[in-house]
This record gives sequence, structure tokens and C-alpha cells, in this order.
Amino acid sequence: MKSLLAAVVVLTLAGCGSTSVPPSSAPGPAAQSPSVASAPSSAAPSVAASEPAPSTPAASAVTESPTPSIDPADFVATIDNAWFPLIPGTSWTYQGVKDGEKAIDAVTVTRDTKMVAGVACVVVHDELKVAGELAETTDDWYTQDRDGNVWYFGEATQELEGGKVTSTEGSWESSVDGAVPGIFMPAKPEIGYSGLQEFYAGHAEDRFVVLLTGRNVKVPAGSYRDVMITAEWTPLEPAVLTEKAYVKGIGEIREADVAGGDEKQELVKTTAG
Repeated sequence: MKSLLAAVVVLTLAGCGSTSVPPSSAPGPAAQSPSVASAPSSAAPSVAASEPAPSTPAASAVTESPTPSIDPADFVATIDNAWFPLIPGTSWTYQGVKDGEKAIDAVTVTRDTKMVAGVACVVVHDELKVAGELAETTDDWYTQDRDGNVWYFGEATQELEGGKVTSTEGSWESSVDGAVPGIFMPAKPEIGYSGLQEFYAGHAEDRFVVLLTGRNVKVPAGSYRDVMITAEWTPLEPAVLTEKAYVKGIGEIREADVAGGDEKQELVKTTAG
């Protein structure tokens, strides 16, 4: 099955970037979360499930994450969110398919930090090999607020071909050229929670919604219970919808396109930091 939870996943984007409605409310370091006028709002995907599910949230039912004012004092040094723990030295290895070729993705939480918008962020290094060749390298910058929400503050990404950099498209840094951070993983994700994970107009506009919890998922690394399923999409690639699976204490164990693409990766092994 291409998708764990749906035989058919339909992506409905209301307005498709034509409005400027800010996210409404959600936990975060700033209770008064100002809007970002340039950040368009898009509806969450609707799901026609082929197996029983606790809920199949419609666009009108989601709760969006905030677009915050950033105060460095609201953030902490350790990222210990149960659904997305980033302890230095931890690594994950995934295997799958990209562009019809075998892909291996190695992700490592480094011991480095980067100051972004005045906030110390943990640097996570990602190396993707396709057909045995290094195809992409990325440094992602994450931090956690006092409430336990993990924030995404930017990335430096490079696509390579034959060992040479061919593109850095998708790179962005919070507070540079209008880019703003987003909540990548809420402290207490609930079905229907939705929002921006990143926003750099025209370059990085990923959104997500929590679809299901309490699922069972099997990957090469093992069989897991109480798995949370999310969907991610972006108005920059409106035909593509990606499903992700997360486990407490580990993080992401599976990622797969369920519409508009063929990319897939599953956790093979993880090493604790």
C-alpha cells in the first residue's frame, strides 16, 4: 500500500495563496502572535480513509500554529520534544526511493549550534545519496521553546551532481529577507493541528496537519505502536502530498509521497546520542 491510512488522498487548497489570513492560535513562546501579511494561508488536505480512523479533519476543523514575534528568552538549549527529540550525537538512517533510484538518507544531530534571529539553534546535518552518489546536503536549524514546541528556523541546502553544487534553492534563514520560522513539531500534537513549518515567500512554504494518532507502522528498523501520522504540502508544489509517521522517543520513522510524487523513505536504524 502506498499509504498507510488512505487509498485516496485528495489535496484541496482553498484560495491557493490568494489570501493573507494569519494563523489563528496555538501554543508557543509568544501568546500574542502577530500576523505576517505576506504569508498566505492554504487549507489542509482532506482525507478519504480506507481504514477506520479516529478522525479525518476537514480544512475548517484544523488549528493553525502561530507566526510569532521572537524573544530569545523564550527558547531553551535542549530539544527533548518526545515526538521529535534532537539530542546531539543521535543519528537516523533511512532507505527508500527518489526519482526511481535507490536512496539512502543519513541524518545526524551535530554538536554545533547556529545563532538565527538571536536564538541558538541546534544544527542537524542531512546527507542524501541517490544511486550511490551524494545528491543533496542540508543543515537544518531547530530550537525548542519553553512549552516544548520545536521550531524550524531555517536551512542551508545544496543539490549536487557529479560532486558539484547545482542549486541551493530552498535555503532560507529566519529574519532574513522576510523569512519567518514555524512550529515543526508541537509539544502536544492533536488531530487537526495544522500550520506553517516555514515561510520564505516563493522558496520555502511547507505546511502540515496532524491526521491520525495511535496507529501501527512497520519499517525495516522495527514495528511500532502509537504512531502519529501527519501530512505535509506546499503551495509551491500543489500536486504533491507527503505522509509522515512519527514515534515518541525516536522521531520520524517513515515518509512517503501519497500524491504527485514517488519519493519514499523508511527508518533502517537509529543510534542514540
